[in-house]
This record gives sequence, C-alpha cells and structure tokens, in this order.
Amino acid sequence: MNRDDNNLFPSEPARSLDLSGQADPGRQALPGDSRHPDIDHPVASSKAFGNFHTFNTEVPEDLRVPWGWTDIVLLAVLAFAGLILISLFVGLALAMSGADVHRIQKSSNDINLLNISIQVLVDLGLLAYLAVQMRHRFHSPFWRTIGWRPLETSRIPAGAIYSGLVLSGFFLSIIVSLGSALFPPKKNLPIQTLFQDRYATLLFMSVAVLLAPLVEETIFRGYIYPVIARSFGKVWGIVATGALFGLLHSSQLWGGWSQIALLVFVGIVLSFARAVSRSVMASFVIHTSYNSLQVIGLLIATHGLRHLPGAS
Repeated sequence: MNRDDNNLFPSEPARSLDLSGQADPGRQALPGDSRHPDIDHPVASSKAFGNFHTFNTEVPEDLRVPWGWTDIVLLAVLAFAGLILISLFVGLALAMSGADVHRIQKSSNDINLLNISIQVLVDLGLLAYLAVQMRHRFHSPFWRTIGWRPLETSRIPAGAIYSGLVLSGFFLSIIVSLGSALFPPKKNLPIQTLFQDRYATLLFMSVAVLLAPLVEETIFRGYIYPVIARSFGKVWGIVATGALFGLLHSSQLWGGWSQIALLVFVGIVLSFARAVSRSVMASFVIHTSYNSLQVIGLLIATHGLRHLPGAS
C-alpha cells in the first residue's frame, strides 16, 4: 500500500523524532527533556524502545509506537494460551472445591457463567500484560502510550464532541439492529444460548458495557491498529483492524453471516473513529454507547429479563 494513504486523514506536521534522547550528536539530553510528546517520560532512551532509535517522519505521530508485528503475534499466543490455562485452572479449582463437575458440564447455564467469567479473567490478564510491557519494556506510561490521548476539541466544546460520539454509537446500534432485522439468521445463533438464564444474561450485559469496550479498544484500536496502519497505510489499517474485530466475534454469531458482516462494519467504523481522532478515546465512547443501546434494547424486548428469548 502506498504511503499516500496516510494523506487521507489529517496528521501532525512531520518532525524528526530521536528516541535516543539527543537532539543532535553533540547534545546530551537533560533531565525532563521529553523528545516524544505522546510519551510522558523524561528521557526516552534507545534501550527503552529496543531497536526504535528513530521513526520515519512520514509516519503520523499517533502511529509511532515502539512495538511491532512480533509483539502482536506474541499477544495472540498469550491470549490463546491464557484461555486454555485459565480454563484448566478454573476446572481444577471446581473439582478441588467438591463441585459436581459433571453436572456443571451438562448445564448450559452454568457453562455460560463459567465461559463469561473465564473470558473476563483473560481480558484482565491481557490488560495487565500490556501495562507491564509498557512500563518495564518501553518505560512509558501505559494509557497514553497505547493511544488513550485526550481528544483534540479545538474550538468545539468538549461536551459537544463527546455527545456526538455517544449519539454516533446509538445511531450505529440502530443501523445494525435494522440490518439484522432485514437479514435475520436462518438458525439460532450460539450467542442466544447466553440468554437462557437471567444471571448469565446479567453478567453478559455487565461485561458488554463495563469491560468489553475498554479491553477491545485498547487491544484492537490501541495496540493492533497502529502497527497495521504504519505498515500498509491508514486505509488498510482501518479495514484490516475492523475485519479482525468482527471475525474474532464470529464464534458467537456462527451461521448468521449477515450478523458477522454487520459486526465487521462496526469494527471498521470504530477503527475509522480512532484514525480520524488519533485517539482510542473516540472509538471507546462510540463502542460503549453502541453496546449500551444494544443492552437497553434487550432489556426492553425481554420486559426486564422476565421473558428471555432463549429460555425454554
């Protein structure tokens, strides 16, 4: 992909960025002399950033991250291994506590509660891993380094910006709901098994609003997107990150191909918001409001979870 793709979006003026902490060969960096405006660390040394001594000045500032493809592959391996290990640990803990494991395995409601709980532990573990990586490998503050920058509001009131993002999430949720209604799945989707029990449904909704947007935006738009966009341009970064986001949720929607396509569309919209705003905060607000309206719709449709769609 041509580097000209980066010109489709506003970017910071090109500037030289020396992560060694020196402005020129004869000048030693002084304490408190920050060479990277996106990383609040007095001196960003070459040791802190591994082999990233300098960045190409053609790369937009929000894409100048110190990790690369190897780190993304390692994160994927850790996520998969963590899922297996935590599942084994939970099963072992249940067996040692005297719980009837065979009865739990035959109860879809219990399995759903366990699966959601395991996913929460995996998500928290991945956040912890990234936080440790930022602090101890890159010697940088976690949230800002991974893309959680304040939104640039210019002359527009901040309240108006955030309100617009919330409304965008609501509007996106309505579009997806209408699209799903126009192209309904031909069979029950795996996600519908979550709605057979009130407790599992409550836990699922809580995670969808309180945790999922935080974790998913940090990983997809904060960690993965900059590497893809830096390598292939912003357009491919938006499309690839959005597609990856949707496809990794496909296990919940398997058989509902229109629903999977709609979720890929949601991922692309979220990645676009991240690219234009140069901050994960924008995609996070849209994602949270999108999930919130989906949850509100479920509460209304089930009359406060009294009539769950998947209950027998």
